[in-house]
Amino acid sequence: MVTALRSTPLKMLVLVLAFLGSPMWLGGQGHGKKQSSPRVQTGRSGDQISGMYTFLRDGEFVQVTVEEGRVSGFVSRFGERDSDRGVFLDQFFSKGALDGKKLTFTTKPIHGTWYEFAGVFGRGSAKTPNEEGYWTIQGTLKQFDMDDNKNVSSRSREVTFKSFPQEVEDPGTPKD
Repeated sequence: MVTALRSTPLKMLVLVLAFLGSPMWLGGQGHGKKQSSPRVQTGRSGDQISGMYTFLRDGEFVQVTVEEGRVSGFVSRFGERDSDRGVFLDQFFSKGALDGKKLTFTTKPIHGTWYEFAGVFGRGSAKTPNEEGYWTIQGTLKQFDMDDNKNVSSRSREVTFKSFPQEVEDPGTPKD
């Protein structure tokens, strides 16, 4: 899916809609029939792993969703080619896996570019979940680019994706 957003209010709307549709907002409840696949046990439960993390540049992010042990998500980034430079692109995961603290995912190609990630998640340097970087995902990100002649080039880099701040509800606050 390709999304062109030209103004900041529209980008914020996309972020809000992504948040509202995430399992974190829905209380981690799945819709429809539950499958009997075993849940992956980690230091955090799936709804805590799930969330938005920084990506490569300011304004870009990766959404990771773990639901009933299955990993899905997408990368939202700015296009870099002449045909899509500055356009906001959403690249959904074609596959993803979580094994303990090890996270892997591969995105679907868009305009000849796709990503593979392999790394681990853990606690970051932030003191509370309502600060950026309370959780991190560190590892190797490989970017693949296919040119017009179908030649594929790749480059790898070590990355650290930081969790976005989360609104933490005060247990002493009465609910409306």
